[in-house]
Amino acid sequence: MENFNGIKNIALGALAAAGAVIAQALGGWDGTLKALLAFMAADYVTGLLVAAVFRRSPKTERGALSSRAGFLGLVKKCDILLLVLLAVLLDEATGSGIIRAGVCLFFTANEGLSILENLGLMGVPYPGFLRDMLEAMRKKNDDDVEGEG
Repeated sequence: MENFNGIKNIALGALAAAGAVIAQALGGWDGTLKALLAFMAADYVTGLLVAAVFRRSPKTERGALSSRAGFLGLVKKCDILLLVLLAVLLDEATGSGIIRAGVCLFFTANEGLSILENLGLMGVPYPGFLRDMLEAMRKKNDDDVEGEG
């Protein structure tokens, strides 16, 4: 049992170190990154629920789970993180601090809209002002980042 605890502690330490390196590469563990990752996770989980429980996924013919659709969803989430990494590099190259924040907030709003769509497919009501706020946030951040160039 003692050997298992040692292996477990090494594995957890390695995961923590990897997480720290990734968070640093993505510009640091701040509110915008936390929000983006939380929204990405919530979008993925609600998408799984729409397909697995409600069988209303627009991504498959029968609305059911699809390993391909799930894999493509994860690939898209990784692509978003790649764009955050590139935004960090652009911020460093230009001495700006707004590009990463704009990219994170744009995709947070985008993920939020997707969460609302998933909730709608599950029949969960939500206040319309949430959709309006997320759409406005996405548009504002899109316009802000475009204005930087």
